[in-house]
Amino acid sequence: MKLIFKLLKPYKKTLSWTLILKALGTSTDLVIPFIISYIIDLVKDSPEKPSEIATKIILYGILMIFLAAFGFTLNVIANRKAEYIASYATYTLRHDMFTKIMNLSSKQIDKITTPSLISRMTTDTYTIFQSTASLQRMGIRAPILLLTGIIISLIISPLLSTIMIALLPIILIVSIVISKKTIPLYQTVQTKTDKTITILRENITGARIIKALSTTDYEISRFDKANIENMETSLKATYSIAKTKPIMDVLMNLGLVLAIMLGAYQLFNHLDGSITSSMLLNYVTIFTIILNAMLSVTRIFTMISKAQASSNRINEVLDLDKDIISGTVPYVVKDELPIIEFKNVSFSYNEKVNNLENINFKLYKGQSLGIIGPTGSGKTTLINLLMRFYDTDQGEINIFGINIKDINLKQYRKKVGLVLQNDSVFSKSIMHNITFDRKRVDELDYLESIEIAQADFIKDMILSNEDKTLTQRGTNVSGGQKQRILVSRALAGHPDLLILDDASSALDYKTDQKMREAIKQKLPNITKIVIAQRISSIKDCDLILLIEDGHIIVSGTHSQLKQESKFYRTLILHQLGSEHL
Repeated sequence: MKLIFKLLKPYKKTLSWTLILKALGTSTDLVIPFIISYIIDLVKDSPEKPSEIATKIILYGILMIFLAAFGFTLNVIANRKAEYIASYATYTLRHDMFTKIMNLSSKQIDKITTPSLISRMTTDTYTIFQSTASLQRMGIRAPILLLTGIIISLIISPLLSTIMIALLPIILIVSIVISKKTIPLYQTVQTKTDKTITILRENITGARIIKALSTTDYEISRFDKANIENMETSLKATYSIAKTKPIMDVLMNLGLVLAIMLGAYQLFNHLDGSITSSMLLNYVTIFTIILNAMLSVTRIFTMISKAQASSNRINEVLDLDKDIISGTVPYVVKDELPIIEFKNVSFSYNEKVNNLENINFKLYKGQSLGIIGPTGSGKTTLINLLMRFYDTDQGEINIFGINIKDINLKQYRKKVGLVLQNDSVFSKSIMHNITFDRKRVDELDYLESIEIAQADFIKDMILSNEDKTLTQRGTNVSGGQKQRILVSRALAGHPDLLILDDASSALDYKTDQKMREAIKQKLPNITKIVIAQRISSIKDCDLILLIEDGHIIVSGTHSQLKQESKFYRTLILHQLGSEHL
């Protein structure tokens, strides 16, 4: 609930008007029973002529219609304001959530998981929206009807009201106990929803391979299993909270029956202090209003239970401390110092087994570094540390002699052109995917980058006035075209450091060679890091690292590695032939 109050705080002025309008609109529901009671007494006991009584009844009827219309209008206005506040509060919440997610470290995202973040951004924020809007409507109306109704009933008959007052603590205790049991169940429902979204996301992403391997039936059964678990947990939570209403119905209706019996006994036996028939009718009407208010309170408890579960999940993200904090030292090029230096760097994703251990190397401006090794050896992990997606567990990484943790991260990353192994394109035009809304990238940069990346197909589109819109994940272009778009994007920002993580695996040897030669000729001062499985992609690098199981097995130039590494010679033999040994 703290989250909802925090969201409503900026709208306290509008919320105050909503409260006033809702209170005025609700009060009309309590005035009308008194008018009805007065009309009954008028008809029963008034000495006036029938024509005069009829005229008064018509006038009071018109007054009741006016009050009902007045209350309806105020409630509509108040409800619209409640929806307005809830909509804008949820907009703010989603903005804050998205901003927070964009600033989470890779380690934090790994811990929460992407599907869970999606669920929290959508399902949980929508639950907060519904709760915020409903609480403004029922959360104001129900307490007013309940408290005012109790006061009025006490005025009408203190004796009859003791029955109802005695029931209220029992109802309140039942609601609180059931609500406390339900909140953890709703949290479990959201966790099950996360699992369902995970399977859905995997299947949408891997739809082609699933069809190619004819495993559609298996994936449907896997989704059904998760969906059934989600449904069963939802039903369990619903059954738990659903107990509140029938219990309250029984208690309140039992109280109403007892009150009517006691009132009727007083009425027919003409006891001292007994109530009149109109008062009894008025009391029954007020009691019915109180009953409906109590039912609204149960719905409020249901919403609070759901909102509390969602709030806990949202706050879990919003309350995360930033664990990758940018330094304040400006990024400054110093030609006499290595642009990159790894000093005894070790790192583990799970903090149990090191994925990289005791990594040491230097790379100066304008040099090129090639990294090769078996799958899972830690090549991409090294890049993750260099981009500071993760921080090292031991050792340090220096950029021009400054610890990477002390450097202004935004300035540093602007000077890095990165193509990841499984990089993303967005469902916008090719030009947007290359320029990426970077103001420093103009049309000349765009054209030069696609020329260096050997992306001639983009030029053909420009000449034909066609700027193709890519689908999500770039499924409407070939793998080679997608990689060249990604390389163009990395080059367009004039980087000091270009990192290509298996960025030419979908290119043929000739195109790969042309791209490497173009980078060398047109960007001679750029520092390059190339991760590849092909010897041909890294053999001209100034330094080559052969990594296996998180360790640098051997390092040196292509010629040195031919002499020192049997594994490297085996790669040359299989890829280039014996004549290159």
